Amino acid sequence: MERNDRNVFAGRNFRLVFFGALVSELGALLYSFAVSFYILEISNNNAFLQGLYLALCGLSMLLFTPVGGVLGDRYNKAKIMYSCDFIKGGMIILATILMLIFQKPDAHLTVLFVLGIAGNAVSGVFNPASGALLPRIVEENKLQQANSYFTIKSSLEGILGVILAGILYSAVPVYVLFFFVGACFVGSGFSELFIRYDHTPTDEKLTLKLAFRDMRDGLVYLKTKKAILSLLGVILFINFFFNPITGNFLPYFIKTDLSSAPSYLFSKVLTPELWLSVVNVLFGISSLAGAVILSAAEQPDKCGHKVAVRICFLAIVMVIWTLCYWYFIDRGVSMNAFLISLSLGTLVMGFFISYVNIPISTAIMRVVDKEMLSKVNSITSIGSQGMIPISSVLAGVILQTLGSTWLLVFCSAGFAVTAILMLLNKSIREL
Repeated sequence: MERNDRNVFAGRNFRLVFFGALVSELGALLYSFAVSFYILEISNNNAFLQGLYLALCGLSMLLFTPVGGVLGDRYNKAKIMYSCDFIKGGMIILATILMLIFQKPDAHLTVLFVLGIAGNAVSGVFNPASGALLPRIVEENKLQQANSYFTIKSSLEGILGVILAGILYSAVPVYVLFFFVGACFVGSGFSELFIRYDHTPTDEKLTLKLAFRDMRDGLVYLKTKKAILSLLGVILFINFFFNPITGNFLPYFIKTDLSSAPSYLFSKVLTPELWLSVVNVLFGISSLAGAVILSAAEQPDKCGHKVAVRICFLAIVMVIWTLCYWYFIDRGVSMNAFLISLSLGTLVMGFFISYVNIPISTAIMRVVDKEMLSKVNSITSIGSQGMIPISSVLAGVILQTLGSTWLLVFCSAGFAVTAILMLLNKSIREL
């Protein structure tokens, strides 16, 4: 571990990890943007195919995340990371060459589906090792600052990356964009190639039996950490109730309420779809502001109670959104008033989510033994994301049968109950 009393960027290893992640995540954002539109373009706007692609990619990542957890605690994490980036970059470049050779849309769809499944399997191996590397190369009292910088990076990419993706997708052939994305992953791999930290290799040969044993050991270990286990349960339901807002409600609101409105705020310069971009940019800006403040703040010994209070504030925002939608949209009072309330609420949401995610990530890195961190990261990733597909389907049913107001009531009420239970949980207070 690098010791330094100054800014965390003084550490060579941290710089290599940070800039490697900056390049690869930019590539991932560009690819995600491009492939979604391209599948719709070559399939005559077949939304089912696009949804099937996303579902298979998500399932592939979930299935391989435990594998990444086992490998990350046994082998050199930096080697896993640059190997995965080289593999993923090579696969994207190879897939692009195949698409140039075989020009038919069906061939392109087949290549993209295979690439999506295989690429997300590689990401499932990459993520646990990546998440467990920071405590190895950063001092414990610098972890909050390090996580804050990563949030700043993600926020900036969320603001600027989508704009860049839209420009590139319109300006250059998709093949050029895909080649650029592949090069991004290869470049990230070269950055990670020079990461050095103390790693003691194991002499024990990895077998399938040992892999299952390691997964079981991760679950057993997690049971000894009551605060982490309680936090995992809370995150599971927070994601369950929050994901339908961004994944289901907002696109539905844009395509139905806003698109059918005779006029709305800035309608002369913003199409309904661009209003979704505005919401995303506002979220990124406020999230960035929160991360910048935390990057310079002192790292607390405990954060559980403060995080619970902040999640209660998020619950209040969701309740206010629900009331605003019911009053301004359902009752036909004012579309503009709801857009303003949505924008202001998004600013508050983005800020407080930084103040939730960064301390939680830091606390997990501090509390969990470094030798178990990859396995625990894989378990928490599966646990926190595992119910999102269910919530998306359920939200679609509620929207279709009952409408947006009832979906917002369901989500805000569930989120509020979860927040209150977190606030009352004694184990989380000790985190």
